[in-house]
Amino acid sequence: MSDPDPLVAFRRIPETFDRTAVESFARLLQKRLLRAEFHCLITTDAELKRLNQHFRGKRSPTDVLSFPGSNELAISYQRARAQAAQFGHSVEDEVRILMLHGVLHLLGMDHETDQGAMARRESLWRAKLNLPTSLIQRTVA
Repeated sequence: MSDPDPLVAFRRIPETFDRTAVESFARLLQKRLLRAEFHCLITTDAELKRLNQHFRGKRSPTDVLSFPGSNELAISYQRARAQAAQFGHSVEDEVRILMLHGVLHLLGMDHETDQGAMARRESLWRAKLNLPTSLIQRTVA
């Protein structure tokens, strides 16, 4: 019997993508960082653009959206793939980076207003989880 509400859901993602590794990473974040259930949708740029416009009033796609009230995340596979190529690591690693970033937002952190607290926390967890350069580190460099 399949889980009716999976931790990670995939829409229009290539079969070559290592779903098992990403699902394992999500379980790790759930257990060690968030300590609560969350759900992540990995989908298309078009869907992230629609969600970004609906929830944030922004008419552009984005790489990750978090919804703290519902403990849900959405990640753009296309954006993750492009960023992975740009920064020289796998698309699975980029999805992990985006997922970590989104989970920190679920914890109530906001890098736009917290004077670097989220960046420090993301850097700490990135090192613990052996991830490449964090999302915040790339945007401030």
